[in-house]
Amino acid sequence: MNPLLDKLQPYPFEKLRLLFSGITPNSAYSPISLGIGEPKHPTPPFIQKAIADNLGGLANYPATAGSDALRAAVAGWLERRYGLPPFNPATQILPVNGSREALFALAQAVIDPSRGDALVMCPNPFYQIYEGAAYLAGAQPYFVNSDPGLNFAPDYKSVPADVWPRVQLLYLCSPGNPTGAVLTLENWKELFELSDRYGFVIAADECYSEIYFKEDAPLGGLEAAHKLGRTGYPRLIAFSSLSKRSNVPGMRSGFVAGDAEVMKKFLLYRTYHGGAMSPPIQAASVAAWNDEQHVEENRAKYIAKFKQITPMLQEALDVQLPDAGFYLWAKVDKRVAISDTEFAKRLYAEYNVTVLPGSYLAREAHGINPGQNRIRMALVAEVEECLEAAGRIVEFAKKLS
Repeated sequence: MNPLLDKLQPYPFEKLRLLFSGITPNSAYSPISLGIGEPKHPTPPFIQKAIADNLGGLANYPATAGSDALRAAVAGWLERRYGLPPFNPATQILPVNGSREALFALAQAVIDPSRGDALVMCPNPFYQIYEGAAYLAGAQPYFVNSDPGLNFAPDYKSVPADVWPRVQLLYLCSPGNPTGAVLTLENWKELFELSDRYGFVIAADECYSEIYFKEDAPLGGLEAAHKLGRTGYPRLIAFSSLSKRSNVPGMRSGFVAGDAEVMKKFLLYRTYHGGAMSPPIQAASVAAWNDEQHVEENRAKYIAKFKQITPMLQEALDVQLPDAGFYLWAKVDKRVAISDTEFAKRLYAEYNVTVLPGSYLAREAHGINPGQNRIRMALVAEVEECLEAAGRIVEFAKKLS
């Protein structure tokens, strides 16, 4: 077996299962989970219909590059959403089976393991796929801690000068999971200058981009590059997904877009890897990317939900409305005298509510675990269920304090 598999840590939800083992939650309360970021709003009927109407496509092998119609729909969405100049759908866009598999696969195509000292730079806390992708590509992850003083942006200025020449791939997530932070144009400018100097590829994970709470939509990586005059998006690959935007996590549909030279190699890798998208899913994806009304309605539901729940939780926890995304990233050590893992364990036992300990979403790096004494709450269910969960969390936290 591949010995690199032994470097993979248990997934956060496996750690949570072990944390809860042997616990029988209080039966006076119905179970509510805020632990997993799986959208629970209904899937739009027109997307379901598009799948049903195109089942005849199951009789055909799909091309890895996807259909012309799908690439054109993605190009159109990128141009409308970010104010970008026309994309070349044939060379700058690839459909993928959800951003997760593509985030993993990109490292396998980008990393040169023969160098022996290759690094993959990751934010901390982070989406665990980044770490696994680094190890399986023969590289080592290098974690840059998110700084609450920088609106939870990774503090790249803290990285020693001798680290940057070893970096071959840099993952970032904006809006961030779990913090909800959005990178600024100045943040992007700093990263682009580093990429120019050291030659690494930037993988911009933007799957939460369409759930936001401010008037202006979150800045995207391709948008930042365009504003900074970076024609052709050198060494930049953006990842997006329909899962959160359109409430279709089971469809496994997204895309990657950016630097045509990187995309050419990535297409070659995916052709061998077997990364083609099913034709009915492609047809449904075309319908989803071409419609914004359902996205606006979905966003309005999140805005209303967070507007009610954030002030409730602020009565007992140190928590703020994020820039974007559907998570609340709350600090528990100021007002309660227990750790994030103990908080999650006792909340589950006493109130039958599941949240994810923040330390499970990060690694100890540079002397600290930046997720320690925080909890992530995924407000993905309908508002009534989230309100009920928030009420229980407040009652539990007040009891502790």
